[in-house]
Order: sequence, then structure tokens, then C-alpha cells
Amino acid sequence: MAFPSYLIILMTIVTITEETKTYTVKKIESGELVVTGKGDSPSWKKGTALSDFEYPWEGKKSTTTSFKALHDSEWFYCLFDVHDPDVKVYVVNNNKLEVINSDRVEIFFKKDDRLLPYFCLELDPNGRVLDYEAQYHRNFNPEWSWPSGQLTVKASRTKEGYKVEIAIRKESLRQLGLLQGNTLQAGLYRAECTSLEGDKATMSWISWIKPNSETPDFHISSSFGRLILED
Repeated sequence: MAFPSYLIILMTIVTITEETKTYTVKKIESGELVVTGKGDSPSWKKGTALSDFEYPWEGKKSTTTSFKALHDSEWFYCLFDVHDPDVKVYVVNNNKLEVINSDRVEIFFKKDDRLLPYFCLELDPNGRVLDYEAQYHRNFNPEWSWPSGQLTVKASRTKEGYKVEIAIRKESLRQLGLLQGNTLQAGLYRAECTSLEGDKATMSWISWIKPNSETPDFHISSSFGRLILED
């Protein structure tokens, strides 16, 4: 049976919508959570652990990556807990671009599927932040920084790997056009440094969502899901 073209388009839209992963961000009282980099605030017990991260392009099982998010009236909070038996961090001048050659977690935000622009945070086990604005496809502006005073990042090492704790003021998310109603369109990723020799790093890529790409690429719309902020 042949379907009219308009029905094919409609079915495609529905399919894309149904495949979009979502995560519910629980609400807490203002001032309840203190960011230490250790994820030791009792408030984190209220967050739902998201652990379905995978290697989209490699036929092997990933070590555990866990993500939680919470929010209050002013702030959006994230916690990554990474199991990594061999954490690698590249440090020479402590420039933010050194994060590229280090183990790290990443969270990207987009306004819409055009990715014009989108905003990226790459965060290493030392708590360093590589923040930048980007335009599709892979046109990066590392001179851009998250609005001053609107972002806090702290990290710590654990016996199993490392943790990264993040607080982003909601006002900055609104100003950038990212918080739309109660929804953030976000990609959640991890770069696992498997080899580091001088400034030459080899990475394996881990993602919450398997992007629609045959080669490693998080900088496409299909790598994003939705974070729904609970009322």
C-alpha cells in the first residue's frame, strides 16, 4: 500500500518525536543543595540516576557513567559520576583548551534542530571548563564564555574515577534561549581518554543517545534529548 507524501512526512515526524529520550529533573527547595564537587549533598538522593550511556560507535561495553539533575527556583544542577580506572588529565599551562586532551564529561544545549547556535560545556576531572559557542556544523568559537557568575563547576577524584558537579543559573539559560518553558534540549556525553602521549590523546566516545551518524559526532541534532524540569 502506497502512502500519500504528506502522510509519510507526518509518520516521520511522529517517529522522531517518539524516539527522543527524556529525563525528568526533580525540583528541590532553594538553597538546599551546596555544590562541593563531591556530590555529597543529601539533596542528590532525590535525583533519578541516569546510567544508560553507551559507546555508539564501538562494539564494547562502557564503564559506568551516571548522571543526575535537580533544579530549584534559580539554579539547574547536574552531577556526573564516572567510573574510570585510569583517569588522564592533560595539564601544561592550565588553558581551557587542554580539556580537549583529557578525560571529561560534556553537556551541550540547543535552541532547536538548526543548531544556530548551540552551546557546549566540556568538564574534566580537575574541574576545568571548556565552554564555547558553536554553529552547525562544527564551527566552534572557544573565545566565548558562559555568562559571568552564572556557572559553577567543581570536581573530585574517587576510588572508582571522578565526579563533576555543575550549577547553572536559570537566568543564563533563558537569556541564551535554551530554557523554553520547562524544557532543556541537551546532549549528555563522556570522552574517555584511552591514550595520552604528550599532547596527543586518543578518545573513545560515550553518549546518552546514539546519534544518527556512522562516524563519531556529537555535534548533530540527533545526539540531543530533553530534560524536563518538574514543577
